[in-house]
Amino acid sequence: MGFRFHTRKIAQQTGIHGFVKNEMDGSVYVEAEAGEELLDQFILWCHKGPGWARVDEVKIQDSLVQGYDGFVVK
Repeated sequence: MGFRFHTRKIAQQTGIHGFVKNEMDGSVYVEAEAGEELLDQFILWCHKGPGWARVDEVKIQDSLVQGYDGFVVK
């Protein structure tokens, strides 16, 4: 299983809503919604990813709430 599917699993287990997808440049893009504490925990996980993953950089940008229902891989 790849990074996106592990991200979905963690998001679903912790009540994060949004999506994850691969970008053309090989990076992974995530939009996530939850309470501040849950998002902070999710962001910490994203800095590490699954044990085998290599995470070079995490960029965080605030945006308007979209009201996602669940968390999906696109």
